[in-house]
Amino acid sequence: MNQYVSGAMIKSLRKNKKITQCKLASKLGVSDKTISKWESGRGYPDISLIKPLADALGVSVIELFSGASVVNTNKAFDMRRSMLYVCPVCGNIIQSTGEAVISCCGIVLPAAQAEPANNTHNINIRQIEDEYYVTIPHEMAKTHYISFIMAIRDDGCEIKKLYPESNAEAHFKISKTRYILCFCNRHGLFKASVL
Repeated sequence: MNQYVSGAMIKSLRKNKKITQCKLASKLGVSDKTISKWESGRGYPDISLIKPLADALGVSVIELFSGASVVNTNKAFDMRRSMLYVCPVCGNIIQSTGEAVISCCGIVLPAAQAEPANNTHNINIRQIEDEYYVTIPHEMAKTHYISFIMAIRDDGCEIKKLYPESNAEAHFKISKTRYILCFCNRHGLFKASVL
């Protein structure tokens, strides 16, 4: 059976919170046998119980659905550890400064993994006075294009959204810029260092 909530996740979260099946059942107004069925995969919670279950277990509904709890290990807030999530449905670009569970258009998004720029996705970076002029010689058709170019700095980031039938180019201030990223709507994320 495909479950929208993992029994193993419920059990793990319940044990981490040091809550018995009986106590969790009491909070939700169900029997301890019901909790046991959920945890063993022989049943799953009614949709009306998802929010109360997440609250009782101390997680968000998204974390409960994803089957993974989130612990931010980026305590020092290093922008170079930023993670990007790009929705394949609407094109939203979501940036986090640590591990997160991100949902858009009803789906949980995986973090985009940047590959080094290559011959097909070449990121050309040229310094002009106090800016980097970035160009990408890439098709910009309606079905295959560079969706955005992004500069990652020590103290933040800047995104330039691109559109089909325009040029794949952008200007970014040089100050503290470490990396340039670009996102191809077919092939994903690519990265080039400016150092």
